Amino acid sequence: MSDKNQHIILKTKDLSIGYTSKKERIIVASNINIELHKGALVGLVGGNGIGKSTLLRTLTHVQDALSGEVFIAERNIKQFPALDLAKVMSLVLTEQMMSKNLSVFELVALGRQPYTNWVGNLSENDIACINTALIQTNITDLKHKRCFELSDGQFQKVMIARALAQDTDLIILDEPTSHLDMYHKAYILKLLQQLAKETGKTILFSSHEIDLAIQLCDTMIVMSKNQVVTDTPCNLISNGTFETLFPKDLIAFDEKTGSFRVKK
Repeated sequence: MSDKNQHIILKTKDLSIGYTSKKERIIVASNINIELHKGALVGLVGGNGIGKSTLLRTLTHVQDALSGEVFIAERNIKQFPALDLAKVMSLVLTEQMMSKNLSVFELVALGRQPYTNWVGNLSENDIACINTALIQTNITDLKHKRCFELSDGQFQKVMIARALAQDTDLIILDEPTSHLDMYHKAYILKLLQQLAKETGKTILFSSHEIDLAIQLCDTMIVMSKNQVVTDTPCNLISNGTFETLFPKDLIAFDEKTGSFRVKK
């Protein structure tokens, strides 16, 4: 295996995503060929309803691809038993079903479930992983608080800590900045950037915060009606990719500032 391939954490080959029913087959996007590298912060962006969540569900094997393949560490995702998949990939969804009656420590400890025995006893190593995750997300002072007492921004940090405690090479987050104000949107994405650099984990997140993603990400995946493009933010700007995201009658992309503006 080449050194280059060793650093590819996730890749797709001619992937098509969408839905099937008895009557029809709906293709959301096709010909998706992406590579995510070790230690990279990757932002998935696109307009509302373009298929970002569908892509994430397919990449995480929550739903099946229409065609093509998804590989994690050179292994087809279909070959992973559920427990093995949970040891290589952690997922943070927008809507969390778990009880907010749990303490912060207890919720973060759920990240250790793939490694605990059948009664769920935490080993010294498990506790060390949990405490490390609390430190990495700057929430050690919240460890004994109940999750219903937290702000949205604090709770999002707890969910990131749970993913860190799971100790996977790949962390995938679906819109981690939704419901947050501008400061906390920037804080969370800056935290993800820092974690990717410090831990060497690959972090993929979907977001509507395209301007922030351009500033902070190593790589971006841009979904539009006609294609799915992945590259560095600088190359995407140079290639005019962001100019195709929205109708030009209202929104324009400024190459010089790397941001969108409303037309007067």
